[in-house]
Amino acid sequence: MGPGPILAILVGMFHTALYVAIRGDAGGRLPLTLLAAILGAWAGDAIGGRLGISFLTIGDFQLLTASLMAWVGIAFVTVVATLGPQARNPR
Repeated sequence: MGPGPILAILVGMFHTALYVAIRGDAGGRLPLTLLAAILGAWAGDAIGGRLGISFLTIGDFQLLTASLMAWVGIAFVTVVATLGPQARNPR
């Protein structure tokens, strides 16, 4: 096993922390947001490797495409959570 999955975890954690710092909270979906960011970073590394994008790399890890796809994963979770059913406030 190479360093790709470990770096994807670190990139996903960093971008999730940055998202929470910017937004203020994750609205109870922090584990799902973190998972989406990690999987997005891992997929971004693979996509960047296939496309031959070698701008901003750490060894064989394509940091630029991994970061972009981590944000795509975070945005996906945010949009799905917004469009999904909302919890009712009992009175």
